[in-house]
Amino acid sequence: MKGVSPELYPFVSHYENISGYRYHYLEEGNGEPVIMLHGNPTWSFYYRELIQKLSPFFHCLAPDHIGCGYSDKPDGAAYPYTLEQHVNNLKEFLEKKGITENIHLVVHDWGGIIGMAYAIKHPKSIKKIVLMNTAAFHLPKTKKFPLALRLARTWAGAFAIRAFNAFSGIATLEGVKRIKLSKKVREGYTAPYNSWKNRIATLRFVQDIPLEPGDPSYQRVTEMQENLRQFNNTPTLIAWGLKDRVFDHHFLKTWITYLPKATVYRFEDSGHYILEDQQEVIGNLILDFFKDTHGKL
Repeated sequence: MKGVSPELYPFVSHYENISGYRYHYLEEGNGEPVIMLHGNPTWSFYYRELIQKLSPFFHCLAPDHIGCGYSDKPDGAAYPYTLEQHVNNLKEFLEKKGITENIHLVVHDWGGIIGMAYAIKHPKSIKKIVLMNTAAFHLPKTKKFPLALRLARTWAGAFAIRAFNAFSGIATLEGVKRIKLSKKVREGYTAPYNSWKNRIATLRFVQDIPLEPGDPSYQRVTEMQENLRQFNNTPTLIAWGLKDRVFDHHFLKTWITYLPKATVYRFEDSGHYILEDQQEVIGNLILDFFKDTHGKL
């Protein structure tokens, strides 16, 4: 797999053995830990600029979920690409790194579901939370399941994802609204997903979206949403791109229902890849939020 240009991704790669597989992560800086969890179809590349902004003040760690980025990509027949497995991987990773307190959690997309599932089980470990276009609850009743995701869960959609990298490729165009990603950045996002084999997680994340009580991850998400309110007094910053076609205003409204004390920033002109649309602004908001010892802006 061809690596990404060090100009865009100027980091040393680190690996842990997690559940028998190589689990790639970035580790920069010192201080209290900042754990950055990416979604689908991104990887730690999504946090490349935020890491450089925060690492002079904090201990930044950005792992790639198994199947993503530079982590191993085992075959789907041998590996359970489920929410439960991703959460277990994160738990094992943090235990191996000795990170059990003062965690500043930064999450986006599936990273929110994974990160908050961990947080629910370890609430005393979490110091502050940043939420960006994500969820940790079931599809809001006011929101229809998006057509693009419904198509991705069909055999034709699965073939397009595995054969043509459709999901990752389209996301680099559809995910931003305020700006246009350069060719090098778009290539950076799609680089780890360069073959049928390496696109397994991109598909399995879509297939694991829990919609019905019988779905594998449904009960875990139910448990999460039943316990979200315990974080209402945890300092939380929400940065939201309102032009996101999936995680739209219905999801933001639901977050505010669960965490009414959160500080919310709405970006009317930005999409799902909110950090790309607002690198400087959101980077500064997060830095100020984390550096404020009183937990308030």
